Amino acid sequence: MPSYNRQFDLSIRDVDMIEEALRARGRELSSMRMALKDDNPAHLESIRVVERDQRKNEELLGRMHGQKTFYRPKTDLYVSG
Repeated sequence: MPSYNRQFDLSIRDVDMIEEALRARGRELSSMRMALKDDNPAHLESIRVVERDQRKNEELLGRMHGQKTFYRPKTDLYVSG
């Protein structure tokens, strides 16, 4: 059985493109969710599917964010924000 490739050679630009695509997908899912009416019983399953996809999308963005190393100057004085 073949094993998974656990090492990827992606540039910062590649990661930015992936994040932007995930954000665009999030906006698309949000629009889909808003178009579905809560008071219509026929939409309940579709709402569950869209919300599950939204959750997965946000979790993936969160995992990517958690793996980043952010720049911080080496000086004694550091002002964030």
